[in-house]
Amino acid sequence: MLNKSYPYYLANQPQTAKTMLDVFDKFSGKLATRVAVPDARAVEKAIATAVKAAKPMREFKPWARQAVLQHCAARFAERRDELAEALCIEAGKPIKDAAGEVTRLIETFRIAAEEAVRINGETINLELAARLDGYHGYTKRVPIGPVSFITPFNFPLNLVAHKVAPAIAAGCPFVLKPSEKTPIGALIIGEVLAETDLPRGAFSILPLDGAHAAPLVEDPRFRLLSFTGGQIGWALKARAGHKKVTLELGGNAACIVDADQHGKLDHIVQRLVFGAFYQSGQSCIGVQRIYAHADVYDALKRKLVAATKKLKSGDPKDNSVFLGPMIDAAAAERLHGWILEAKKAGGKILCGGKRHGNMLDATLMENVPADAKANRMEAFGPFALLAPFEKFDDAVAMVNDSDYGLQAGIFTDSLDHAMRAWNELEQGGVIVNDIPSFRVDNMPYGGVKLSGLGREGVRSAIEDMSEIRLMVMRESM
Repeated sequence: MLNKSYPYYLANQPQTAKTMLDVFDKFSGKLATRVAVPDARAVEKAIATAVKAAKPMREFKPWARQAVLQHCAARFAERRDELAEALCIEAGKPIKDAAGEVTRLIETFRIAAEEAVRINGETINLELAARLDGYHGYTKRVPIGPVSFITPFNFPLNLVAHKVAPAIAAGCPFVLKPSEKTPIGALIIGEVLAETDLPRGAFSILPLDGAHAAPLVEDPRFRLLSFTGGQIGWALKARAGHKKVTLELGGNAACIVDADQHGKLDHIVQRLVFGAFYQSGQSCIGVQRIYAHADVYDALKRKLVAATKKLKSGDPKDNSVFLGPMIDAAAAERLHGWILEAKKAGGKILCGGKRHGNMLDATLMENVPADAKANRMEAFGPFALLAPFEKFDDAVAMVNDSDYGLQAGIFTDSLDHAMRAWNELEQGGVIVNDIPSFRVDNMPYGGVKLSGLGREGVRSAIEDMSEIRLMVMRESM
């Protein structure tokens, strides 16, 4: 069970407040708990204490940072069931998937603990000409300073972990704004962080709404803003001033099924169904566009429709449920509208297509026009479209005909096609013989075009939150 209320965290300490945020069970719609909301004075104090904590965090030794991260991983493992239940309630995520996200939370902190003691510099040869004899170069990485984070609702634990754990490993104090729709997971993380001996001011976790989070974007005292969410990220970047900005802004991920995959369609269908409909499709790398060679298209479509129709939807607390609710009725209504628009424009609904409040059926379509919203924009829901291709070059062109470029998948036995996909697809990552939804938490993850700027993944994030300091030494003459 959730607590009746949760504090926010200011300079490592829990805080109550007069203003409270209601958090609802996304399936039942009932009030689940309430969260303390900081005021403008608390936001300013969080930033000021983060600035003061920059030096103590920089001096907080790598082994001590590692110990903090190891403590967190161990405590999350002890509180696994509590975290999974909170995630199931506040995000509407099926309980089995919620348990999987808790596992990834633990893994991300463990990876960061390992990386905390591997932040190394290098020796640079400067003796490139006779005039440079006796000169030597050395670099080291140092923490960039105070950083701010804004995270979305769809992975309330792991997307927070991908910012918080690298910040601790790098030695950066941070202020985090979790989604106001799903703040509980982040606040439990804060509760565990408060058990450690991190320097005062090392972290604040503030469940603000977007209108009151402007200082986290605009305040020049922050050295980096890391944002995961929608296309509003580009507007935030324009407001961020001179600080470094990293953005992960979603996509409409495509997957190619090559002509040589006849004997593997059952496995491919299993993976595509998972990629398209896992956590109601609310994933930045959820499978949205499926391009299958004409030789396998009909068989794949038949098997995919049959498998999709078997998915059980309902209360995410039920272990047998695969498809839970979307985050709210507005999100379901938006995507349902796109489906109806695509149908009116000539698209064919193969299965699904109906909405009940914030529950949307797992939906497959074909013949969706290239300019339809369901094709060109990020569905971010339980929807995927199918289309055939004749030549591999056509499939590459279809994947690239998108304003997004986060990750793509390809099922093929052809090394040539795999390499061409890697070389020619305009994507941050290409997954060969699996779906674009595949991710391991040490991968350098991120996109191109409208999908974002920079890379996440523990090591990549640590590099973003540190800067290279050079020393040149000349031998005594």
